[in-house]
Amino acid sequence: MADDYDAIVVGAGPAGVSAALTMARAGLKVALLERGEYPGAKNVQGAVLYSRMLHELVPDFWKDPEAAIERPVVEQKTCVTTEDSWLTFGYKSLKFLEGVPNCYTIIRVKFDRWYAAKAEAAGAELFCGVTVRDALKENGRIVGIKTSDGDELKASVVVACDGVNSLLAQKAGFIDELKPSEVALGAKEVIALEPGVIEDRFQLNPGEGATMELFGSITLGMLGYAFLYTNKETLSLGVGCKLSDYQRKGLRPADHLELIKKHPYVKKLISGGRTLEYSSHLIPEGGYRSMPPLAADGFLVAGDAAQMSNPAYREGSNLAMTAGRLAGETVVAAKKQGDFSKAALSSYVAALRSSYVLSDMEDVQDLERHVESSPDFLEFYPRLACELAHLRFSADGQPKRRHLKQALALLRRRGLLRVARELFPLRKVAV
Repeated sequence: MADDYDAIVVGAGPAGVSAALTMARAGLKVALLERGEYPGAKNVQGAVLYSRMLHELVPDFWKDPEAAIERPVVEQKTCVTTEDSWLTFGYKSLKFLEGVPNCYTIIRVKFDRWYAAKAEAAGAELFCGVTVRDALKENGRIVGIKTSDGDELKASVVVACDGVNSLLAQKAGFIDELKPSEVALGAKEVIALEPGVIEDRFQLNPGEGATMELFGSITLGMLGYAFLYTNKETLSLGVGCKLSDYQRKGLRPADHLELIKKHPYVKKLISGGRTLEYSSHLIPEGGYRSMPPLAADGFLVAGDAAQMSNPAYREGSNLAMTAGRLAGETVVAAKKQGDFSKAALSSYVAALRSSYVLSDMEDVQDLERHVESSPDFLEFYPRLACELAHLRFSADGQPKRRHLKQALALLRRRGLLRVARELFPLRKVAV
């Protein structure tokens, strides 16, 4: 009996839609399954969309008047905080708008619907409100899926793109349920503000956008960061910290977000805004060390389901899109060869390794572990940065050489060798 489809893609996020779009354009019969009532309904990402990866799939997408994008980003900032001080640094350039714009802010609930429609237009069949409960196996090979309603669909290949803590990857025997230390819990509010007010507060020209990540006291010593992104008529304010840290502190992300809104820097930027919605979601945090096997007989994994995130560079959706495209191209080649074995599908892993995806993830795989192994790292260094800045910019009648001695004393308090040892591994995220 013939398979129902050449490929079944589970999850209509960036990875899943990229895979489905790639395969449908090549003439394959593709089913795209989404458990939400529509694509994006279950997603709360900020978000920032890096353009080049989408441009490879939907050329010149930003010229589409229907494209669900918010603002092209011209400035990207980092803010290091204490309770009453903050040190900001960033980069602003109109070069970000040249050629293929570097990135856009988006609202995933809108973007995912627009992007999934591209896959449908290419011939993929989209089914929403479908929860996949199990993987169908025959002789050790994945041959399809089983839904919560008991329905079964068969395909030559199943591509798992069903998000963090992927149920399908668990059922296929690829992963165990993720530990609290391998996921972050994110919370986000969408706050309405007039476009002119947004542009005035962030010093933007009409239509331009900015992003900001905040570290330090604002995360209460937990591993994570807060973010503030500008949309057309709203701000996305959110925070994400390791679930294990939230459990240790006994703190809910919603309460954490309320504390962040009271920080004097954030409070001014969101002043007068009206909260339109609140949402929370798990975020992959395990990275390279927590990645499952990516290919098996009749089975591929991509995106959040494969722990494809690079929080050191605020990247996730771009990795998912590239991985989804490469998974789709792998299945197209397998279809031509009539071979859907692990050996054939493993060319997907080789393609990921040749791209930036696995090399970037491998480079930062030890950063979080290093930070967590250094006691109070996330409290000491933000405070040190602000205290050093305070000395640098103070004119208090003391000789500057005395300021220098005070600065050195701050470093000696922790130990110069210890500081060097703790900061040296961060060189990998310096560029």
